[in-house]
Amino acid sequence: MRIVIVGGVAGGMSCAARARRLDERAEIVVLERGANVSFANCGLPYFVGGEISEERSLLVQTPQSLRAALSLDVRTGSEVTAVDIAAKSVTVRNDGGSYDLPYDALVLSPGASALRPPLPGLDSSRVRTLRTVEDAVALREAVHDGARRAVVLGAGFIGLEAAEALARQGLDVSIVELAPHPLPPLESELAWLVTQELAELGVETRAGVGALSIEHADDADTVVLADGARLPADIVVLSVGSRPDTAPFEAAGIACERGAIVVDSHGRTSAPAVWAAGDATVSVDAVTGIRRPAALAGPANRAGRLIADDILRPDDARAVPPPVGTAIVRVGELTAALTGANRADLETAGIEYRTLHLHPSQHAGYFPGAAQIHLVVQIRASDGLVLGAQAVGTDGVDKRIDVLATAIRAGMRVDDLIDLDLAYSPPYGQAKDPVNLVGMVGENVQNGTLTLWYPQQFHEVAGSALILDVRTRAEYATGYLPGSLNIPHTELRERLDAVKDAAGGRPVRITCQSGVRSAIAHRVLAQAGFDSASLSGGMLTLRAWLGARESEVLEYEGVLS
Repeated sequence: MRIVIVGGVAGGMSCAARARRLDERAEIVVLERGANVSFANCGLPYFVGGEISEERSLLVQTPQSLRAALSLDVRTGSEVTAVDIAAKSVTVRNDGGSYDLPYDALVLSPGASALRPPLPGLDSSRVRTLRTVEDAVALREAVHDGARRAVVLGAGFIGLEAAEALARQGLDVSIVELAPHPLPPLESELAWLVTQELAELGVETRAGVGALSIEHADDADTVVLADGARLPADIVVLSVGSRPDTAPFEAAGIACERGAIVVDSHGRTSAPAVWAAGDATVSVDAVTGIRRPAALAGPANRAGRLIADDILRPDDARAVPPPVGTAIVRVGELTAALTGANRADLETAGIEYRTLHLHPSQHAGYFPGAAQIHLVVQIRASDGLVLGAQAVGTDGVDKRIDVLATAIRAGMRVDDLIDLDLAYSPPYGQAKDPVNLVGMVGENVQNGTLTLWYPQQFHEVAGSALILDVRTRAEYATGYLPGSLNIPHTELRERLDAVKDAAGGRPVRITCQSGVRSAIAHRVLAQAGFDSASLSGGMLTLRAWLGARESEVLEYEGVLS
């Protein structure tokens, strides 16, 4: 049996290695267009930034090591230009010309190429991408050759990593993002924290604006933005997205959607004996059912392995599960991570949800180094099913998002999180881990013990309710909502009449710093007969949601108490 695999790196090499372990007699040919069949593409920005010092560290395997270890026939510099489905053959082009290669099973893992918008000047030699080892080497050489200013177009995961890498090398960096904030899948109240950290790194963020053109000159290029700004650049990194690299396969009649190969639950395409995996395929979102490519290394690796099972052990092969979409990125001292659906995806899918905001410490508060994790969790309104989670913080973010990703995969409801038995010792966590706390807050919301209001509602609330701020007077003076009444939560029980008089029959909407004290105050007021609700995540969430508009909304003088 001859298995031909188009594309190496994640999905392709995972499939090839698994196929060899299952069948010593199969002929396995891997065709890779580039020079490297197995490299650390996720490590490229860290090579540019100097944290990975040697280029050879990026090369995970070579054709020679793969032949020795797994008896794989790996052919680099070999591009598949056509597929003859009826003849079960691919046309391969290399430096020596073209030839046809028959197959018994064909696996397509071509990946994606950098999206190149129709931007005047994009053909400048100073414009770079960051998708291959050669890209990373060229970027680092440009830095070492004296580049001082860089503009990164696109503030997704790769764009952020590239901006940080170049800033660490001492360049003046601007990052441009058409969406309203960096890392567009992140909720806005968390993205603001990323924006602030970029500023700490010395990276200028220009969000909500696109590039119009790149003007070339002998000494430098100039990136012209839609708002009229002109950004000089010795390096321009293009990172505005990617498109599936599937032209020859779509031309062969293999079904695609918006350029991405359509596959079933075992990675089979519309063509017989042809499978596909990775960035070039359509994935069905595990939470929302939205169909789109999932450009993530983990799902691609696992899909490649499962496709090998389906080729060689079809009766026992497990289905390729729909991806949950778990991802993580470092930005300076912060980590940002996400899993499952965000609010925009849920609204697009028509799924009713509730949002939980929490700001717990990553480990025991009394142990040195305690720091907050800023958590946003989405749950289904009807039954509390965990739909998505995001977190930003300096420590402990990865652990919590991984647990919540597991909860989503397992179909857990939010109250199930209360009972998770997670590792605890003061340097590592809390007796009530942040994930347990998500469960407790969510259960309270689901059963009516806790009613929430949200930052998005503050204009409406200000016009129709009494805003009660239960922070201390010193905290209150650092910034408060106009017209709010300040009664510290420790005094609330003795001052219910004051709340009643100030409310004048209106609802009471409570806030504190993080949502903990306002939840306590809500229980006091609710049991005293008030229509009350607690601001989800408190002033920490409100301030982050307001972002640069904070000073336009909050007041800092004239304390009312």
